[in-house]
Amino acid sequence: IGAGAEGFAYDHERPRHTTWLSPYALAARPVTNAEYAAFVEAGGYREPALWLADGWAQLESERMQAPLYWRRADGGWEQFTVHGFEPLDPAEPVCHVSYYEADAFARWACMRLPTEAEWEHAAARREWNGEFADNDTLHPRALERESFGGNVWEWTSSAYLPYPGFRPLEGAAGEYNAKFMSGQMVLRGGSCATPREHVHPSYRNFFPPHARWQFSGLRLAKDVA
Repeated sequence: IGAGAEGFAYDHERPRHTTWLSPYALAARPVTNAEYAAFVEAGGYREPALWLADGWAQLESERMQAPLYWRRADGGWEQFTVHGFEPLDPAEPVCHVSYYEADAFARWACMRLPTEAEWEHAAARREWNGEFADNDTLHPRALERESFGGNVWEWTSSAYLPYPGFRPLEGAAGEYNAKFMSGQMVLRGGSCATPREHVHPSYRNFFPPHARWQFSGLRLAKDVA
């Protein structure tokens, strides 16, 4: 995994290296609003056993009850978008969830989040057909049967750390990625606010696990015996 020697890539995508994977399965698309709403209605935000300790502390501190920008309306849900509040589309990928929320949902679903190596391995062999910033919608679109790239950044279970043999760039450019390699989790795939040409299978985004403002969602994974 990782970027090769040719072509554009950020320093933290290199060097390309071998990572051994055990058999795994990765969902063909991100988790939808309908699937996440079922988690909310089932009491997922009231069950501490599903949450990492820091995530539960954030939930209690911020009184979280659903993804950021969701609100109840007329017995259903609305979400705040660039066009104001709109009815929640059940087929769209859920977004504006933290790593803690993504992890709790995966635990509730008896699944897990993929590692970044698993995600890259699978996504590099698929057509990228999601919504990107080039279309000027700035909103995820309803999911097809299979969807990779775009729509929402996808949390992985991997901490943002240097690859084996990584060396920061010389000068000020070396601070751009290397100085953030602490307390962050990796996201993959780009979003509806990302230019299509900006992302590629080895691209690594990173945010602290409590961040919710980004177009961030999740894709489920599981071990295969």
